[in-house]
Amino acid sequence: MSLVVLVGATGSGKSSFARRHFLPTQVLSSDFCRGLVADDENDQAATRDAFDVLHHIAGKRLAAGRLTVVDATNVQPEARKSLVRLAREHDVLPVAIVLDLPEKVCAERNARRPDRADMPARVLPRQRRELRRSLKSLAREGFRRVHVLRSPEEVEAASVRLERRYNDLRHLTGPFDVVGDVHGCRSELESLLTRLGYELVRDAEGRSVDARHPRGRTAVFVGDLVDRGPDSPGVLRLVMGMTEAGNALCVPGNHENKFGRHLKGRSVRLTHGLAETVAQLEGESEEFKERVAAFVDSLVSHYVLDGGALVVCHAGLIEKYHGRTSGRVRSFALYGDTTGETDEYGLPVRYPWAEEYRGRAAVVYGHTPVPTASWLNNTICLDTGCVFGGRLTALRWPERELADVPAEKVWYEPVRPLAAPSGSGARERPLDLTDVAGRRIVETEHHGRVSVREENAAAALEVMSRFAVDPHRLVYLPPTMAPCATSSEEGFLEHPREAFAAYRADGVRQLVCEEKHMGSRAVALVCRDAETARRRFGVADGATGTVHTRTGRPFFDDAALTEELLTRLREAVGGAGLWDELGTDWLLFDAELLPWSLKASGLLREQYAAVGAAAGAAFPPALAALESAAERGADVGALLERQRERAACASAFTDAYRRYCWPVDGLEGVRLAPFQILAAEGRSLAAVPHDGQLAWLDRLVAADTDAASTAGRPGLLRATARITVDTADPDSEAAAVRWWTERTEAGGEGMVVKPREALVRGRKGLVQPGVKCRGREYLRIVYGPDYTRPEHLERLRSRSLGHKRSLALREYALGLEALDRLAAGEPLWRVHEPVFAVLALESEPVDPRL
Repeated sequence: MSLVVLVGATGSGKSSFARRHFLPTQVLSSDFCRGLVADDENDQAATRDAFDVLHHIAGKRLAAGRLTVVDATNVQPEARKSLVRLAREHDVLPVAIVLDLPEKVCAERNARRPDRADMPARVLPRQRRELRRSLKSLAREGFRRVHVLRSPEEVEAASVRLERRYNDLRHLTGPFDVVGDVHGCRSELESLLTRLGYELVRDAEGRSVDARHPRGRTAVFVGDLVDRGPDSPGVLRLVMGMTEAGNALCVPGNHENKFGRHLKGRSVRLTHGLAETVAQLEGESEEFKERVAAFVDSLVSHYVLDGGALVVCHAGLIEKYHGRTSGRVRSFALYGDTTGETDEYGLPVRYPWAEEYRGRAAVVYGHTPVPTASWLNNTICLDTGCVFGGRLTALRWPERELADVPAEKVWYEPVRPLAAPSGSGARERPLDLTDVAGRRIVETEHHGRVSVREENAAAALEVMSRFAVDPHRLVYLPPTMAPCATSSEEGFLEHPREAFAAYRADGVRQLVCEEKHMGSRAVALVCRDAETARRRFGVADGATGTVHTRTGRPFFDDAALTEELLTRLREAVGGAGLWDELGTDWLLFDAELLPWSLKASGLLREQYAAVGAAAGAAFPPALAALESAAERGADVGALLERQRERAACASAFTDAYRRYCWPVDGLEGVRLAPFQILAAEGRSLAAVPHDGQLAWLDRLVAADTDAASTAGRPGLLRATARITVDTADPDSEAAAVRWWTERTEAGGEGMVVKPREALVRGRKGLVQPGVKCRGREYLRIVYGPDYTRPEHLERLRSRSLGHKRSLALREYALGLEALDRLAAGEPLWRVHEPVFAVLALESEPVDPRL
């Protein structure tokens, strides 16, 4: 990752050299840029604009981390100065390749070029003089490497070899064990390595000099090996032995940086534990001290590992610095960034860079002690204050598992209490428009990157800001659900056989078919009490949760009615023993709230009831007229039969939607059908198999029924009927088809077919978490009264499901991501990001009948 600057007089062969050794896309020629702005590569009047273009393109390439070569004379210090500055702005190394060819050679070459025939004779000698004066100053100007070629033969024989940056270890894929700040705690380090499975190697004096893992794992140390603890030399001896043997990597901490300056004889203050390290080192040999000095001096600011998926540094690193090389990158990696303020202990307040981190690489660091290590925005701090009496922590990668050992004692009294870290990245911050505005890309663990278009984000922002519940309570939105494939069964648009066949093709054998309740999708967040809601979700109005729609709107306008429902649900959770069993003070439910008319009254009045009323007004007189005409002998039999069929379809249409409507008064008449517990404290439950989920929910419904019976009132919760299917057993599938047919012919909406294991991955990635299979009479509401007529049904079979399925999977992955972040205790804005994205995707144009 370099900016290569070719330096040489006109005719020295820079362009030929660039063509021979670099890709055409890597080379930026001043002549070419001059042609871009003036249509003439030799128009010297366009030089300023040409270099503006060249610098702009070079900046874009360097920002993207791409090798860039500047083909221009660059013999003047001012021209090179701007290029060195550009390299520094993008934290890459400037490299100079000088073609110092004799003036005679350059002149002969220029004479052979028609476009140089009019070049003044003074130009070449002047360029040569400027070049000769520049040779000794290139390193001082900031060029890290200077290569000088002095003859055509040297130019011809030269080869270009690309070297890896010192911090580029992407080819090392681990597995790794990243160890937090040790600070001289040798005994705890040995204990941690042993727990991680490493075998200690000791010298004749019994001192640990190496540690090897039998399965080839590599330890990675985040720095701050020394100071404050009881045995910094012992830690250094062990870590140096591991790195020399290829069993470990190490980056420097700020304490190594200061210690290294001391070892070089520079004047540093022996504070913050350095005095203890210096005293401990006095008993070591000069050879050991020289070895330590060389080791500390060799440490690289940070490492990029595992194909770029892992970055290890001491104090953290923002994404644009990953793999870069400059003084400010090293400074950030060693010390982080501060706000310029100090806290009540007189220590600097560190800028919470991790709160704003959005990078794909996981950043593992230390430096600022925290009580426990936890993930924040794909970053994690492993300094858990071992030397202060905390723990020594390691992260297993790629498993993302933590391992730790307790400190043997408080070796060094901290200035600031360990339990009250400042700037550790755990602080909450308010939501910000920039978190959701414009085109967004949300990283999900289960489905990779999910894109949100700007226009979709704008639509979601309108809904979220005007109609949705308080974002503190809006921690999940359910995904849309794809229907099963279009059926070829006579008279059916959807049929269970297609759902079973699709899951069988994905390798899913065990299915659960759940009754589909005709109501409105509801998400219920219920807390054990108002204090839990305040402490965990920042709800300060005394509410104990929320009940909202699939677009985040409150279900009830009356807050008291919401609380009454939550109270009933909370009592059922307690009666079922789920608070204690799941070890939580809050639960998040996915459910259906009935009746349908509770939230869809406007839709019923304006769309469905209007169709029924029109049919009721039109068909009776039309049928009467046709019947009268038939009695008079008119040939209207076919028309009469057709209109009778249409009238029957219209009547069936009215009956269909009326089944899902009934009057309610407060909670009287309201039913809640929970079908999944989504999350509890510290745990996402979305991957719990559905048979386990339904067992919990059966207990919940039973507890509610018992409580309602005791109180002499109807129950609130409604059970979900289900049947299991083995896709390898035709009889099992046939039984499920009969079950579905009986229910839908009796007026039921249909069923949802789900893999029993809930979260399933197939050959192509995530498998649909569920597909809906709706009955004939329910689909009459969706597709119109007479959709079952053969000519209409055949036309409807051409519906396209691809986009709907893709949308369902993307929203499902976003929902899982929100639950994972919620369970991990991440800040509200992090949880809100995928939740908002689900709402944004809901505005994508998809056939609403699907």
